[in-house]
Amino acid sequence: MKIYKRLFSYVPEEKHNGYIAVFLSALSAFLMVYGYSLLYKLLRSSIVEGDLLVARTLSIQAVLYLTIGALVYFLSGFFSHKLGFRLETNLRKKGIDGLTGASFRFYDLNPSGIIRKTIDDNAAKTHTAVAHMIPDNSQAFLIPVLSLILAFSISSRVGLVILILTIVGALILKNMMGGGEFMEYYQKSLEILSGETVEYVRGMQVVKIFGATVESFKTLYKAIKDYSKYALDYSISSKKPYVLYQWIFFGIIAILSIPLVFTINKVNNANLLIVELFMILFLSGVMMVSFMKIMWASMNIFNARYAVDTLEDLYKKMNEDKLSYGENINFKNYNIEFDNVTFGYNGNKVLENLSFKLEEGKKYALVGHSGSGKSTIVKLLSGFYKVDSGSIKIGERPLESYSKDALINTISFVFQDSKLFKTSIYENVALANRKASREEVMKAMELAGCNVILNKFPERENTIIGSKGVYLSGGEKQRIAIARAMLKKSKIVIMDEASASIDPDNEYELQKAFKNLMKDKTVIMIAHRISSIRSVDEILVLDNGEIIERGSDQELISKGGKYKELLELYDSANQWRVKDEEIL
Repeated sequence: MKIYKRLFSYVPEEKHNGYIAVFLSALSAFLMVYGYSLLYKLLRSSIVEGDLLVARTLSIQAVLYLTIGALVYFLSGFFSHKLGFRLETNLRKKGIDGLTGASFRFYDLNPSGIIRKTIDDNAAKTHTAVAHMIPDNSQAFLIPVLSLILAFSISSRVGLVILILTIVGALILKNMMGGGEFMEYYQKSLEILSGETVEYVRGMQVVKIFGATVESFKTLYKAIKDYSKYALDYSISSKKPYVLYQWIFFGIIAILSIPLVFTINKVNNANLLIVELFMILFLSGVMMVSFMKIMWASMNIFNARYAVDTLEDLYKKMNEDKLSYGENINFKNYNIEFDNVTFGYNGNKVLENLSFKLEEGKKYALVGHSGSGKSTIVKLLSGFYKVDSGSIKIGERPLESYSKDALINTISFVFQDSKLFKTSIYENVALANRKASREEVMKAMELAGCNVILNKFPERENTIIGSKGVYLSGGEKQRIAIARAMLKKSKIVIMDEASASIDPDNEYELQKAFKNLMKDKTVIMIAHRISSIRSVDEILVLDNGEIIERGSDQELISKGGKYKELLELYDSANQWRVKDEEIL
């Protein structure tokens, strides 16, 4: 009942359906067992007493009660399914709500395929435990008890046989179900297999350089092998007990015939013995079905417990590291300060006691090798992650003191791979500021150099992105993203590898768009193309999460340090060419 209480807590508005289902299922069990008792009376009246008139009446009553019991059981399933579908829906909704507010660290540590399968599969498991198991659980535990009572009411011999069958069946059943630890390993292997399969299918069309390494295939292969091992081990462990279980229940009359051979001469009423054998045969079948229901009930209750534990653990992870918000909506200024900030992933420190200040209205660039902490800094400033210690401030106040909307309106982002929605070009820009007029939206597109893009299509700004015949290059997508950022009118602009998708046809237009976007803004740029950041006010050179150099382009070159080394590497890479003889 503990697991059902936990499940019902997610559907408080529908849990009454669960109680109705339990009541109806229990009522169905009583009606059906009463129908079995009428069946015994029917056999006794017709075979022992020879009263066919009474037997006819009893047969009608037995059919009536068994039919009503079946209909009540069906009605129980209706209410439990109604509850099950609502439970599954609510668990998925809770997962979606959690995903919309989860920290970026959560997405870094949990692959999207595994997240999706965890929510979908485990929500489905709870549905099964409620929709199917509430009616079956009540009958699985009530019918054996009531059948045992009925067996002893028929005779001590019938009762003793059914009691022995019950004990033997329970012992065999225990061996068939497997231990909880084994089931947990099995479920985890199935969960990993499902997630890795989704990741593999999603990555089929991805070029190797973008992440489809050989490791992903190894991971999938290991997941398949682990799952197959646990599935095979469980099947083999259940093989002998299940065969013995079927042999005993299907062969009960044959088994009983052995002692009957030696005791048949001591039976006073052979007809009564026939009736008792009929009832043993009938009740043993009832017990066999009930035990199978108990086994399935046990497995589904375990699955439901495992599913709820897994989902609640996932929900908890979604809420970890989320940035808390305050009520301030006004900024004294837009100066940025990192004060002894420490941050890491899975215990590995990326930044440790990092401190620096950036003045409003200036253009800054972060440079350094991959893994030096550039992207981590802008993600922390954006509120995508919660720092482990220290404080990040804008306008002399910590980020947590501002409202969520205030931070969203203050900071704009332009990333390397800008995402556009399958709607019109106009709507893709206008979503940045729903209060903006049409003139303001069109002006933002003009300043971002989007007119060249609009002129390609007959419907101009009303062209649906993603429709047939509409293809945009990386640079064109970037200009639409820049128009979006312009319309937002944020005071702080973060550009993470925003110039990486520049192609020769778009470079001039993009550079103009960048210039218009950065006007009168505090700008933080990350770029591997050093040529695109040499004109900024100040360059911060990072190495292993520390700022090792800071200054203008000329100041850093004159120092002859790390920045000059990076600049020389960049220049040498640009001068590199494949010679004709090397091609041959």
